[in-house]
Amino acid sequence: MPDYNPPSDTGLELIHQDAALLVLNKPSGLLSVPGRGADKQDSLLTRARNRFADAECVHRLDMETSGLMLLARGKQAQRALNRLFQQRRIDKQYVAVVDGKVEPRVGEIQLPLRCDCPNRPRQKVDFAQGKASLTRFSVLSHDADHYTSRVALQPKTGRSHQLRVHMQSLGHSILGDRLYASPETRRRAPRLLLHANALAFCHPLTGRQSHFYSHAPF
Repeated sequence: MPDYNPPSDTGLELIHQDAALLVLNKPSGLLSVPGRGADKQDSLLTRARNRFADAECVHRLDMETSGLMLLARGKQAQRALNRLFQQRRIDKQYVAVVDGKVEPRVGEIQLPLRCDCPNRPRQKVDFAQGKASLTRFSVLSHDADHYTSRVALQPKTGRSHQLRVHMQSLGHSILGDRLYASPETRRRAPRLLLHANALAFCHPLTGRQSHFYSHAPF
């Protein structure tokens, strides 16, 4: 991993808070949780705990991915939300800008993934030992001038780097992807153009269906 230079702490972008959970907008370049080493302790969870001492992690976004992150408040809420994730009862959607014209306009990618151990943190498609992984996609728009597509991505499994590897496997790497894109595609954006823009789940406290949205900053 390159040197960690997180964005300045200008305060939490709080989308929602209640007694059970927090929904925050994570900026690109910030770790979801502390990493290994004293230089990687700054994270969204760390910053959240400065204001909400009971904040607990229930899922993560890649450092370079921006967008909605769900945090539990307290161990009981953490257990309830972890169950929802394990049962795949939390719907997530991302927006990405990828290289090329994606066709067809709607489809799904089922490719098993596992860690590419000699090249950590990279992941790779492995039909023999990989874990089943499913991503659904739909094209939102094409940009003929720049030869890119804006796509909505819905991961139905939660593998590490799943969206990045799946789109690269189609020949449509996400712009700015330093791990999986070609050098040319990597240089086409100053950051990874991947944003978690929607979350939907049954609230563990109220039992009501909850929906949260965040517009992509690109």
